[in-house]
Amino acid sequence: MSETIRPLVDVQNTKDVRNIPIDKVGVRKVKYPVFIRERDNGLQQTVGEFSLMVGLPRHFKGTHMSRFLEVLAEHNHDVSAETIPDILEGLRDRLNAVTAHLEVRFIYFREKAAPVTGKVGMMGYECAFLASGGEVNDSVLEVIVPVTTLCPCSKEISSFGAHNQRGYVTARIRTSGLVWIEEIVDLVEAAGSAPLYPVLKRPDEKFVTEQAYENPRFVEDMVREVSVAFDAHPLITSYEIEVENHESIHDHNAYAYVKRDRVTP
Repeated sequence: MSETIRPLVDVQNTKDVRNIPIDKVGVRKVKYPVFIRERDNGLQQTVGEFSLMVGLPRHFKGTHMSRFLEVLAEHNHDVSAETIPDILEGLRDRLNAVTAHLEVRFIYFREKAAPVTGKVGMMGYECAFLASGGEVNDSVLEVIVPVTTLCPCSKEISSFGAHNQRGYVTARIRTSGLVWIEEIVDLVEAAGSAPLYPVLKRPDEKFVTEQAYENPRFVEDMVREVSVAFDAHPLITSYEIEVENHESIHDHNAYAYVKRDRVTP
C-alpha cells in the first residue's frame, strides 16, 4: 500500500497578521569568487563576502533564503561590479520584491614598489561595493587605505623626533562614471604623511621616515586634504571620508569625518 505524499507547506508564503513590513531581510557572510577590473585592463579574481537583502511586504511571513544563493549561483564566474545591477534585478524578480540590496566586501591587491630600492611586494586594500535597486537605485564604492601620519604638534614642541602612527582612511564615493580603485588609493595616500609599503629595505625606511617628518598631518588635515582631492575629481559626485589614527602614545584613537553631497567640481 503506497503512502500518499502530501505537498510541503510553504510557510514563508503564509500571511503574517502583525502588519509590519521589513526593510531588509536576507543572507550575510556569503563567500563567493568575484572579478574586479584593474586600471591597466587586467582582471583580478578575489574572494567576496556578500550580504544579499530584499524588502519584505507586511503580509508575508518570511522570505525564501535559498533563492538568494540561487541568484548568485546564476552569475557563477561572472560576479563583478558590472553585473551587480543584474544580480539586484534577479533578486527582485525571484523574490517578488520591490527593493533589493547587495553588499560585497573584498581585498583588492596591488603591486607596490619601495620608494628607493624599488623592491616590489603586494599591498591589499579592503574594498566594498554597496548597491540598492528598486524604488531607489544607488551605488557606492568603499575603499579603506592605510597611511602613516606624523603629529604636527609633537614635531613642533619636541627637540627630537615626533610621534607617528598608522592611520586608516575610509572613503565612500558615488560617481557619475567609472572611477578606479587605484585612483582612490593614490589620492588618499598623497594626503598622508607617508604611504605604507609591503617591502622596505634600510634606504627605503630612511626615506619614508624623513618623508613623514616633512609632512606632518593631524586627522583634521588628512580628512580635509582628501576632501579637496575628491572635490577636484570630475566624476565624484558625493562622498564620505573617515580618518582614524591608531595613536602610538595614547590609549585611544583620533577620528575625523566629512560628508559632502552632490559635489560640483
